[in-house]
Amino acid sequence: MTRRVLFYVQHLLGIGHLRRVLRIVPHLARAGIAVTLVSGGEPLDEMHEAGAAHVVQLPPLRSPDATFKRLVDAAGRPVDAALWHARAAVLLDALTTASPDAVLFETYPFGRSKFWPEIDRLIAAARALRADTPLIASVRDIVVVGDKPQRRRDIVTRVRDGIDAVLVHGDPDFIPLEASFPETAAIADKLIYTGYVGDGETATGTDGFDGTGEVLVSAGGGAVGGHLLRTAIAARRAGCLAQLSWRVLAGPNLPEAEFAALAADLPERVALERYRRDFPALLRRCRVSVSQGGYNTTLDILAAGAAAVVVPFAGGDETEQALRITALAARGVVETVGEEQLSPQTLAAAIGCAAAHPPGRIALDCGGGARTAELVAALIDARANRARSVIAAANRQ
Repeated sequence: MTRRVLFYVQHLLGIGHLRRVLRIVPHLARAGIAVTLVSGGEPLDEMHEAGAAHVVQLPPLRSPDATFKRLVDAAGRPVDAALWHARAAVLLDALTTASPDAVLFETYPFGRSKFWPEIDRLIAAARALRADTPLIASVRDIVVVGDKPQRRRDIVTRVRDGIDAVLVHGDPDFIPLEASFPETAAIADKLIYTGYVGDGETATGTDGFDGTGEVLVSAGGGAVGGHLLRTAIAARRAGCLAQLSWRVLAGPNLPEAEFAALAADLPERVALERYRRDFPALLRRCRVSVSQGGYNTTLDILAAGAAAVVVPFAGGDETEQALRITALAARGVVETVGEEQLSPQTLAAAIGCAAAHPPGRIALDCGGGARTAELVAALIDARANRARSVIAAANRQ
């Protein structure tokens, strides 16, 4: 009998959360689990291309800036009650149609608190359909929860009262969850580390020669990457590795005006593109990678063994990228420049160091996609009332 899951994900500014989910979905499909993917952020073509999930698009919401203090709709208008009601109707219809054996929540309850009322309704409806439906949190290695004690206590309460298992997509020997969530001990009995979710065997575009010997500059989704892209191009214009070709990937969410301004003033032998599906392959062939330090990009860099300069995004209250990249830089795996120190000169110096010295290596558990599928299947088979036995068995391995 086919197992069925509903996977809820909400991205607000970047697209890293959605992309990590899209890396997990094929593993669930290979394990015989049918996935209904419910996305509450702006649509991304990749959601529909793999064909491994039935996609339900909620009326999209996003954050207009890196503070994450406001939400707007697809047209940039403030969110009103009518939009929340419309989302609830689509979400609950998706749940009823899917009739899932388990529900997965990306990030919840470790973030996205503005969406907690929406998720509360989803949890109540899932429990009404079947009281022992496993409710599973899916979180990255590092969470950003702020420094308010009451907020952290609320997270613990929500895990204890409403979540059967927390799947942490990381390696505790590198960065344990308690490095970013001090209250981890209070939920330790619900925690399972899956390993990092890398592209692995799902990577595309491994053939060809594009990118060989290039400096590859990328900004993830691009929504907050403009400063890095401009600085990298300025460093190249000033002579940094000018003997090499450069390729700049702006990202699908870089504002069109910024993209046009970059395109209008490129040095020779610098190519500007929005996005490349074969990004992991370009990394394997490049001379140096220059990027931000998001979860997916970092794993792609490590898998490729690329010489890399990473400028962690640190806007608003974000600490995730800096924590991860500082740990890698301390092991000699990447060169890094802080956003506050970023200039054409500091970036050029870091690029020169990365090009001159082979990167260090680090052994990480990167089997998180397949491991997640195994655990979800086991939790479904055990049902929610016996989730503890599955968690205990997983943590003994």
